[in-house]
Amino acid sequence: MAKTNQIIVKGISIATFKIASESYISLTDIARNKNADEPKDVVKNWMRSRTTVEFLGLWEQLNNPDFKGVEFDSFLFEAGSNSFTLSPSKWVETTNAKGIISKQGNKGGTFAHQDIAFEFASWVSSGFKLYLIKEFQRLKEDENDRLKLDWNLQRTLSKVNYQIHTDAIKENLIPVKLGKQQISFVYSNEADLLNMALFGKTAKQWRDENSETKGNIRDEASLEQLVVLTNLESINAMLIKQKLSQSERLSQLNEMAIIQMNSLVKSKALKKLK
Repeated sequence: MAKTNQIIVKGISIATFKIASESYISLTDIARNKNADEPKDVVKNWMRSRTTVEFLGLWEQLNNPDFKGVEFDSFLFEAGSNSFTLSPSKWVETTNAKGIISKQGNKGGTFAHQDIAFEFASWVSSGFKLYLIKEFQRLKEDENDRLKLDWNLQRTLSKVNYQIHTDAIKENLIPVKLGKQQISFVYSNEADLLNMALFGKTAKQWRDENSETKGNIRDEASLEQLVVLTNLESINAMLIKQKLSQSERLSQLNEMAIIQMNSLVKSKALKKLK
């Protein structure tokens, strides 16, 4: 059972709890307004009434697809007679009712969905029902305020985490600006030229740093990096036709890789493909 809360109505402490979004209120506690010594008897007397049985049955039919209608009809037929008695536990066990819950133990008692609890409170005392509704509404407002506070807190944390995530992406995905020595170095093949432009290291350098990994530098690349790599291959082919030196091509490819990666990490369309 969910955590219980307490509301005070005319000096009487009344327990409530929630199942999913539905609130349940202690009928046992409400009954103390009528008979503080034997609240259980108050609940049983209320359930003897044909009007009560009709109300409980209708609530279950509207809210409980597993409600046993045949067994309910039997109770309805007998309700109101001098010999008829009905306890909350018998009602639940026989009809598979969900609107009433019996809880055992020191903090136990009979709880009912708020619709049923308000109906019971009316039977106990119409004035007491009004006080009950007022305090219950105050409890709901307090809960809503806490939910708003939690939501704002979660929203703030999400923004902070998003910024942290964004910074991490930039640190790990955005290519570094190559220095003059890296650009002037002669690379043995065009594949490593592209690796330097995008990853800032050759395939061999990556393998030396990741000796326990089975794949290669491109196997471990992100979707964004693979997209940029494909673009760099096309751009490099064009630069070769323009007869640019390797160092000139590397400088331009590195700048292009930085520009494209910055754009792609912000791309909503690309995120949908992941």
